[in-house]
Amino acid sequence: MERSLRSARAANFVYFALCGSLIGTWVVHIPAIEERVGISHATLGSLLVLLGLGAFTGMRVAGRLADRLGAHMVLPIGGVLSSTTLVLPGLSPDLWTLAGALLVFGFCNGCLDVSMNAHAVHVEKAYNRPIMSAFHAMFSVGGVIAALVGVGTASAGMGPPLGMATVGAAGIVTALVSARALLPTAPPPATTTADGERERAGKRRKPPGRIWMLAVLAAMVMLAEGAANDWSALHLKDILGAPASTAALAYGTYAAAMTTGRLLADRISGRFGPMAVLRYGAVTAAVGITVVSVTPWIWAAFAGWALFGLGLSGCVPQLYSATWRVAPSAAGANISRVAGLGYLGMLSGPAVIGWLTHLVPLNHAFLLLTLLCAITATAAGVLRTGSGRAREAVRSSHRPPVRHDP
Repeated sequence: MERSLRSARAANFVYFALCGSLIGTWVVHIPAIEERVGISHATLGSLLVLLGLGAFTGMRVAGRLADRLGAHMVLPIGGVLSSTTLVLPGLSPDLWTLAGALLVFGFCNGCLDVSMNAHAVHVEKAYNRPIMSAFHAMFSVGGVIAALVGVGTASAGMGPPLGMATVGAAGIVTALVSARALLPTAPPPATTTADGERERAGKRRKPPGRIWMLAVLAAMVMLAEGAANDWSALHLKDILGAPASTAALAYGTYAAAMTTGRLLADRISGRFGPMAVLRYGAVTAAVGITVVSVTPWIWAAFAGWALFGLGLSGCVPQLYSATWRVAPSAAGANISRVAGLGYLGMLSGPAVIGWLTHLVPLNHAFLLLTLLCAITATAAGVLRTGSGRAREAVRSSHRPPVRHDP
């Protein structure tokens, strides 16, 4: 069993890296696709909403299927579909076909995203220690791989269709080969006992309020992540007057700090608990983005972006892990709610900051992110409540029965 568990963990790492590389491949080809289709930045921004809506819908569908069939059944299908549809945006000749391609690719990628996270929480439960953050670090590694492959295919003279098709073909093979190592996660067959009736009734109930609290926190954290993705380099260039080559390093600094933090967050969570990772991570992120907002020095801005990435790095994995503790029998559906709302937050982040720049300078608009991080830190107790109840349930299951002497 131990060997199969290690194999399942390794396979889950591969799927996270696959998801990151597929999204990263689309991102690195955006400029070429935008130029070929002949659309403006504003139109592209509107099309990205379709990508997000498709992903949100795919997450909801895959989450329910993961609970019904098992994440190990849904995950390979999501990987194959997402890899297959990656090439569609590259083949799109006009605005309307590109819109449809992004909607379809978003749906399939949402299926992959939620099923790999649903499988990850089962693997984490089997390990009985925090490992979720390391999975999310592999997503970031996948993005780096996509960037390197994109540079290589462009240097070789490959256009978006051929480059994206090559990555997609490799993704199909990767998804199929890794499927054999996944951990069976299908729920046990339904019973006819009173306990079985109560279990089925529980699944039909509305999700607990704590799930929506986790989803709102995920939306706030991922809104901050999305804002950093699109505005970090522009901040150094437009506000601090840094050269373009120097400004580009701002996002690299943020991304490197986030990847490093995710590699370390599991150990910190295991020692101090998930609430500490969320609370003090959000505080660190708030300090970092506040420094970015007020500093006139480039070196301090780099430090601020590094703190921002380091602080945010472990937040979302803790929120995903908490969904299993709230309702284990509906982990897939609950992850789809948390991840879906978080994904919409990530897509809206750049737009929200862009709207605020019509009212205040860009660096002052970042103070909204400070506020969101502060709210997240304040609300981090939701993880303590969930884990506390889980520990109490475990303790209760090991208590000896009470004897009533006559």
